Amino acid sequence: MSTSEITTQVKEYYGKILATKDDLKTSACCSIEALPPHHRQALANIDDEILDKFYGCGSPLPPALEGCTVLDLGCGTGRDVYLASQLVGPDGFVIGIDMTDEQLEVARRHKDSQMSRFGYQKTNVDFRQGYIEDLATCGIANNSVDVVISNCVINLSPDKERVFSEIFRVLKPGGELYFADVFTGRRMPESLQNDPVLYGECLGGALYIEDFRRMLRKIGCLDYRMAAKRQIELNNPEVEAKAGMIDFYSITVRAFKLACLEDICEDFGQSATYLGTIPEHPHRFPLDDHHTFITGKPMLVCGNSAAMVQETRFGKHFRVNGDRSVHFGPFDCAPAAVKEAGGDPCSGGSCC
Repeated sequence: MSTSEITTQVKEYYGKILATKDDLKTSACCSIEALPPHHRQALANIDDEILDKFYGCGSPLPPALEGCTVLDLGCGTGRDVYLASQLVGPDGFVIGIDMTDEQLEVARRHKDSQMSRFGYQKTNVDFRQGYIEDLATCGIANNSVDVVISNCVINLSPDKERVFSEIFRVLKPGGELYFADVFTGRRMPESLQNDPVLYGECLGGALYIEDFRRMLRKIGCLDYRMAAKRQIELNNPEVEAKAGMIDFYSITVRAFKLACLEDICEDFGQSATYLGTIPEHPHRFPLDDHHTFITGKPMLVCGNSAAMVQETRFGKHFRVNGDRSVHFGPFDCAPAAVKEAGGDPCSGGSCC
């Protein structure tokens, strides 16, 4: 399919074919992650119509968002925008971008009532019609956003490399991309990529995880981290018959705009100590699926991990000892599951 055909098809699927999340044929675009208590509390303040038409596949809202400018790519009816609105507080701001008129109409119609429910004197959200491949047209300037989030949307883009290039253009230095999406363990056959139902269900456009790694590397992001991962059960005979040979995963990914990152984990003799100062994480802070910092306990880290907790908005919550003046070779930073299986420690992101 051409780019315009894909765009038209996605607009039709999410604007007219799907009335609520109950119309989805698979669980690919349905979140089954356990939300943290403060997220569940914030969701209770969001109008039912917004929640009923939510099609995300994860919970892509990182901690420490107070006062931040957040950009939600493919915001739909605005569930994550309104959730983030409460997390950034009245001094922060959240921008939602979507191309589907029907979805944006719902999001905008609830704006005044949501601000009232949150107790805000002025609105801290804005919904803009546009395409995630062209954020400049939506008025998003270079180096203007603290955090970019997206919930099961980038897979729907016909030009994913351009999406990621735009993301790193608009992120501030030290800014974070934190998103949930569908990935595969092998490349999709072209016939399945062009299937309208599979594409609309967030399966046809899913990226092979190694092609995703190569894509980020090409645009200058040498290390990403997995925050959560689950395999997707198709649970639909028609979809299973077409794509049952593919292993699909919902993965929550975080990546930072940091110039100092390297393509493998390197050892500079550094350690990092979490101070326990993020309100929702008093006892521990999970950086990714195999780096959990215990409050007050120094932890040996590679140069990339040190930068992620020192040169970002997390810097005030950590104490990092050491610098990059002395190098000790590669850092063994592989997930425990990889070590136990005897697999390649450098599969995924950096060695992490």
